Amino acid sequence: MHLRTAALSDIGKVRSENEDSYLCDESAGLFAVADGVGGLPCGADASQMAVNTVRDLYRALPEGEVIDLVQIVRETNARVLALGHKVSPELGIATTLTLGMITCGQLYLAHVGDSRCYVWHDGQLDLLTLDHSLENEANLRGAQRLLAYFTESNRASLTRCIGQSEPPEVDLLVRPVAAGERVLFCSDGLSRVIKENELKEILGRADNPADAMKEIIENVNRRGGPDNITGVLVAIDEV
Repeated sequence: MHLRTAALSDIGKVRSENEDSYLCDESAGLFAVADGVGGLPCGADASQMAVNTVRDLYRALPEGEVIDLVQIVRETNARVLALGHKVSPELGIATTLTLGMITCGQLYLAHVGDSRCYVWHDGQLDLLTLDHSLENEANLRGAQRLLAYFTESNRASLTRCIGQSEPPEVDLLVRPVAAGERVLFCSDGLSRVIKENELKEILGRADNPADAMKEIIENVNRRGGPDNITGVLVAIDEV
């Protein structure tokens, strides 16, 4: 299995700073997107600390040791929390983290927050992650017949993030991947603007990951670029 990748991040048309960060290590098959949480200071520091920690912990693994994504996410949370105590002791800092590793024909995915991971395959686009938002939490509780409420103003507020005082619950997924598939990790500045049917069409016809990412970001910016825009796209080929 051979991977071809592209990663792009753009400030968009509204924000004064890009608070997204990404990891794209093609040789290791290790990929991540992190998005500093709005409303808290130092979002760029939080997201960069997250992806740097993932990268450093992976590189520090003894040869042959199996990567533990949950432990990596927990250590990442601890380091972002510690940085928050230094740079923003009153409010803290926080970020999302959607982290994937592609190895031995499998995608191993760990997810906290509302960045996303999609897989395009056989003309279909599947969303593999669940946004950890107040709206989704309310819907889940409603399905379980528990009371929960959200308003229009707070529906997208996060219920889990990296940098919180208690280690967050980590969503895990393992999925086989095959030649011809495309895996996209992205921040919500991309997913909230580009509809899934548009993503499906772009990923389905673009053979070059760099061209696809450029087209996606240009489309977001043409529609106002309301937030930072970041994507890591992985094309899976036969060896």
